[in-house]
Amino acid sequence: MKKRKIGSLEVSEIGMGCMGFSHGYGKVPEEAYSIEAIRKAYDFGCTFFDTAEVYGDVVFYPGHNEQLVGKAVKDFRKDIVLATKFFLHPDELADGTSIYEATRRHLEASLKNLDTDYVDLYYLHRVNQDVPFEEVAAVMEKLIQEGLIREWGMSQVGADTLARAHAITPVAAVQNLYSMVERDCEKDIFPYCLEHDIAVVPFSPIASGFLSGKIKADTEFEKVDDVRKFVPQLSKENIIANQPILDILAEFSEKKHATNAQISLAWMLHKYPNVVPIPGSKNQERILENLGAANVELTDDEFRKLETALNACTVYGHRGHVETEQVDFGKNWEDEKKGQNKENKQ
Repeated sequence: MKKRKIGSLEVSEIGMGCMGFSHGYGKVPEEAYSIEAIRKAYDFGCTFFDTAEVYGDVVFYPGHNEQLVGKAVKDFRKDIVLATKFFLHPDELADGTSIYEATRRHLEASLKNLDTDYVDLYYLHRVNQDVPFEEVAAVMEKLIQEGLIREWGMSQVGADTLARAHAITPVAAVQNLYSMVERDCEKDIFPYCLEHDIAVVPFSPIASGFLSGKIKADTEFEKVDDVRKFVPQLSKENIIANQPILDILAEFSEKKHATNAQISLAWMLHKYPNVVPIPGSKNQERILENLGAANVELTDDEFRKLETALNACTVYGHRGHVETEQVDFGKNWEDEKKGQNKENKQ
């Protein structure tokens, strides 16, 4: 697989989002299956794996995904780039704990979970408005100097926030929502990141499976811990309304002997030299299919035709790439998690 740069790091041009092995897409697979899936991805050529401290049951099994990924990559840890994320809550600082101390505590827990002594790419997982992210940026420089992390990044941010953090400690990557049906990043994030040599790492680049064409208007998602219930494009009415986009993808996938999902990934790889998508799935077949998009190359003419066709479509069900804008999606997801945790405690 071809390589791309994230700061000083070299990664496969398509990475792997590992969240689905621990939560977010209904019932999780058996551990052995998940570990095998990650190892198959590595054998395919993937060298970039993404996780987070909160992927799993936050209350009853924090760190589940990090532990799983750590087990899977143990034999080839030095040959890959590991990314994980942390979130700071103001309560952690209430007793006089410094932002450095709180961040270091999160990082040490992740290092233990991942069974490693450094993290290649450490993200601030969403910006908490009550915790000064400029101070977090300063802490990241210190962690880099200490050799505990190699690069740092931010997630779900706009260009203004990114610029303020980047001025303190250079940011290597921004992990934002970006796909054919969520293109806000093209307005502010991509221009800024291209100018300042920052990688953009899209999560949900296949729009939670919508762009694969495998999700239909009558598809029923799992009742427990399936975030797709709250994704705007996956409501019945929006799946129907956005059908023209799938028709365009189907036309190109037939011509290129590829799948819809592969065309959607090939489109962004062709469009931006600094993009490194991290499609996620808990299904081994889908994971290898997504990575196979690296073998699908659009010509300049094909890209122009695809781009023109997409630009002529109206997208129904907008979510937005900045976390503070995602009021409905975030609230519904958090309310469900709180309800599950309450039931488990009982």
